[in-house]
Amino acid sequence: MANSPFKPKSRYELLDGLRGTAALCVIVYHFFEAWATSAVDQHFNHGYLAVDFFFILSGFVISYAYDDRWKEGLTVGAFFKRRLIRLHPMVIMGVVIGVVAFIVQGCTKWDGTKVGVWAIVLATLLNLLLLPAVPGTMPEVRGNGEMYPLNGPNWSLFFEYIGNIFYALFIRLMSTKVLKVFTAILGVLLAAFAVGNLSGAHHIGVGWTMAEWNLPGGLLRMTFSYCMGMVIARTFKKRSIPHAFLLCSLILVALFAVPHIGGDGPLGWLNGVYDILCVGVLFPAVLYMGACGHTGEGFGGKACKFLGEISYPLYVVHYPLMYLYYHHIWEHNLTIVQSIPLMIAVLAGSILLAYITMRFWDGPIRKKLSSRGIAQGK
Repeated sequence: MANSPFKPKSRYELLDGLRGTAALCVIVYHFFEAWATSAVDQHFNHGYLAVDFFFILSGFVISYAYDDRWKEGLTVGAFFKRRLIRLHPMVIMGVVIGVVAFIVQGCTKWDGTKVGVWAIVLATLLNLLLLPAVPGTMPEVRGNGEMYPLNGPNWSLFFEYIGNIFYALFIRLMSTKVLKVFTAILGVLLAAFAVGNLSGAHHIGVGWTMAEWNLPGGLLRMTFSYCMGMVIARTFKKRSIPHAFLLCSLILVALFAVPHIGGDGPLGWLNGVYDILCVGVLFPAVLYMGACGHTGEGFGGKACKFLGEISYPLYVVHYPLMYLYYHHIWEHNLTIVQSIPLMIAVLAGSILLAYITMRFWDGPIRKKLSSRGIAQGK
């Protein structure tokens, strides 16, 4: 950042690239939601775990970037301003695109009920402030219980903000030993949540609504992963792992693609075990491998860098297009095969829109705000 009093640190560009890989997997997961009737028959079944990978990455990056800066004079207020500058411009853009998509769709709930202007205005204001909508209330304009009905994935940014608050106020103050114990306790609680089926589907894919156990489940889900990422950052010792980006990307895709384990029957708890295995063991291993790798100068390095640059915008802007995609699929009763051209179009459109917003909105506005000294707490 311009005029920053802190010495800049090198970036883990390969981890940024893995965030892009996970963002693409989220899009694939959302594609197949158009035909899913339950958590069991989703074709890219564990794609929701990409969010947990995001949270682990966030904990790692925040700990790496900020743990030693508090002694150098970083204040809580300056930290929050930095995070707002990093995250909120795209929150705003995502809501704007979401409003446009809702209008194009016809300003109707999924059941066809017409939504009034004031409901849309209120939903927009809440979404811009990242305040969740309560199911069944006027600003919950789509009628399916989403916390952020104009841009559903904002729910994870809501928890990301909470993670930043937790980090600044108390988690950063924990010694590594205490943090490990705290993380272990959270892991036990999350395992109980998953295996005990508090989600209703033997998984941890919760947090997108305020209904039932989603709010505490989402909070537990984020906090465990965030702390796990911090533990890795504090204990990390780099080794050389060749071809780490390709290897880690393939592992992530494979883990997300695993079908639901156990079904709706008495063995459904096995799916909860799988989720915990991924979040508590396999994702940390992938993160470690990614942190040990390097991007290189060839095509793989360029692809990794590009995916890293658009990863956050891609995650934010793709879902308004997905709403239009769902509307078209359901209105015309299309099969998966019939929808492939539309999938390709939505994917290409999402990537293009992510690049445009990154290039002409997110990057410039963050640079402008930082150059004014806002991020330095002045």
